[in-house]
Amino acid sequence: MTIIHPADDRPSTFRAVLSVLLTLSALGAAGLLGWWMWQAYMASPWTRDGTVRAYVVTVTPQVSGRIVELPVKGDQFVRKGDLLMVVEPDDYQIALANAEAAVARAKADLDNKQAESQRRAQLTAIAVSKEEQQSFAAVADMAAAAYQQALANRDQARLNLGRTRIVSPVNGYVTNLLAQPGDYATNGQRVLSVVDSDSFWVDAYFEESVLNGIRLGDTARVALMAYPQKLTGTVTGIGRGIAVPNAQPDGSGLATVNPVFTWVRLAQRVPVRIVLDHVPPDITLAAGLTATVSIVGPGTSADAKAPHQGEGLPMTAPAAHKLP
Repeated sequence: MTIIHPADDRPSTFRAVLSVLLTLSALGAAGLLGWWMWQAYMASPWTRDGTVRAYVVTVTPQVSGRIVELPVKGDQFVRKGDLLMVVEPDDYQIALANAEAAVARAKADLDNKQAESQRRAQLTAIAVSKEEQQSFAAVADMAAAAYQQALANRDQARLNLGRTRIVSPVNGYVTNLLAQPGDYATNGQRVLSVVDSDSFWVDAYFEESVLNGIRLGDTARVALMAYPQKLTGTVTGIGRGIAVPNAQPDGSGLATVNPVFTWVRLAQRVPVRIVLDHVPPDITLAAGLTATVSIVGPGTSADAKAPHQGEGLPMTAPAAHKLP
């Protein structure tokens, strides 16, 4: 019969205790890491719901006519002042010539009427009556008014002729070009659009539960879905209003209130404007691109000292920065 001394069992007991301690430590670390990740996911200001945006200038002719020149192509870059299109100017050149002829005729008539009025004003009451003098003075005044009207018509005709040449109002890209030479351009109707290349920004739609962590001037990190590079930007504005569906009346004027579950309340999303600091030349920005935006900390600019939203913020947003 073999007798086991109690001291011989100590190593196994130690290993068992050590195993339990290691297991508990691993569970504690996992729990701490999970809690930290939960806080980072739920409380930190970040969102995948971001969109690249830009101002789009719609080019509409101010005169009607056939398009005789269209020197630009779709997606072409144009600078401010570059020629976009030319509307047939023949009719407007003829209109200007007629207006200049009308000015000359009105000027000659004015000179004649003023001379007649001055001659009768110098005659005595025996030669001409006071009534006749006043009548000729009134005729001269009407001729002066007709001359001024002729001048205005000439200026309008010259302006219309100048409007047959349409130039780009901004630096940007011609987009979705469908017009072709020979098409008829109608006054006030869009012919083409130019995306302002100096106006790109990112609208990040943050949940209302994380707005208390966003301040004007904060630095933001922007990740575009199409590129691996991370861009940096600055918070320049926080939206001050979103649409409220419950405020819409129905056909009879009654309030339309959407039913919701009492135990579920989805956080509303508020747009936050991010102006990009620098865009590398190998990144092609396009309005509508998807972006992931995270607020990484206070900015270094003067805007970083701006008060928190709701604490005395100005009613107007800061001026948007321009891309280099």
